[in-house]
Amino acid sequence: MVLKNASILVIDDDTDVLTAVRLLLKTETAGVITEKNPENIRSILAKQSFDIILLDMNFNSSINTGNEGLFWLKKIKEFGSEAAVIMITAYGDIDLAVRSLKEGAADFIVKPWHNEKLISTMREALKRRENKIATSHSFSSDSIIGSELIGDSDVMRDIFYKLEKIAPTDANILILGENGTGKDLIAKAIHQHSLRADRPFVKVDVGALTESLFESELFGHKKGSFTDAREDRMGRFEMADGGTLFLDEIGNILLHQQVKLLSVLQGRQVTRLGTNQSVPVDIRLICATNMPMSELANESRFRKDLVYRINTVEIVMPPLRKRGEDIILLAKHFARIYAGKYLKTFHQFDESAIEKLKDYYYPGNVRELQYAIERAIIMAETDLLKANDIIFSPIESVKELDDKPKELKLSTIEKNTILQVIEKYNGNITKAAKELGITRTALYRRLSKYDI
Repeated sequence: MVLKNASILVIDDDTDVLTAVRLLLKTETAGVITEKNPENIRSILAKQSFDIILLDMNFNSSINTGNEGLFWLKKIKEFGSEAAVIMITAYGDIDLAVRSLKEGAADFIVKPWHNEKLISTMREALKRRENKIATSHSFSSDSIIGSELIGDSDVMRDIFYKLEKIAPTDANILILGENGTGKDLIAKAIHQHSLRADRPFVKVDVGALTESLFESELFGHKKGSFTDAREDRMGRFEMADGGTLFLDEIGNILLHQQVKLLSVLQGRQVTRLGTNQSVPVDIRLICATNMPMSELANESRFRKDLVYRINTVEIVMPPLRKRGEDIILLAKHFARIYAGKYLKTFHQFDESAIEKLKDYYYPGNVRELQYAIERAIIMAETDLLKANDIIFSPIESVKELDDKPKELKLSTIEKNTILQVIEKYNGNITKAAKELGITRTALYRRLSKYDI
């Protein structure tokens, strides 16, 4: 993006500064909005997104800490803005301005400034912003819905770093994570950034295969090898030859199926049902499951030698509730997609909607957020989404708790109580914490403790 197409927000309590910047940037940018009171930042960002925000370091505000700029910089980040923030500072506050760079500011400029210097600083900040977005969105799939792996949280940055390292290799990958966290997108991203990118990517939901179809689907069959085998058929291993084979929900396959799968993976040869002839296959293997590693390590359910075979590198996809501001990034992403799909005006989120999105528990993870935003776009009466436009599905996963035998172990009672209260308030963490008599932070600690 060039500066000419950028939208700018300027926040300074000096009217003369606001006037000067507005006049300077009027012909240099797509639009300039000025604001004296930083308390209005949230409502402004809820109505419109910006490419660059010029933010003063000091305001005559009730905060009065001497580093108000840092406070409002942090708030802008919390509000989910992707804008590049340039701090406006007096010479005596340069130390604070430098500190603001560590807190996420794009740059700073000292008052009084030369107009050319301000313009060049904004251009550089805009360029770095575009590069950052391109990097964080660099792993993408072809699908229209959920088309990008979007995230700027520390946990997602770690995953992107790992993807860059492992994608060009042929290492076997095991992806762990709850349903709806995007394990299939990770698998596609690895393939698309591998040396096999121009070869087939074959996905198989092995957990959904019946016992009678397991071998036929994976290894193929010869005509007449069983009742419905009306013609020779190539299995998924052969289809993926030279490319990537993605075995989804591998934790659900039975022990005797695991034996057959392990044999093929060790020998890299498949034998179609009804024949004795082995066919060599060259595949890169990626597996995924929502089963935790502790269960995969249980030999009564899963063979350890198969775990070692499929798990050269392990990637754990975090639940959405542990991804912080990624929730707002994803919500805006889905809003843009569905506004285009349903020929609606591009939608923004007001303060109440942002709070609701950030406060929800997301048992269905990214998939649940995606469907909630799609529904909101379809039903919304205006182009500003409010809290009551966003409706989440009831939590189904904990409804059977009352039907299970009662356990008297203290930790189990606490875990079940937390789940029931969260269900009662449809995932609203604030209300759940209030009823439980603890803070939101304390509730999040317990959720992490019980891995829920």
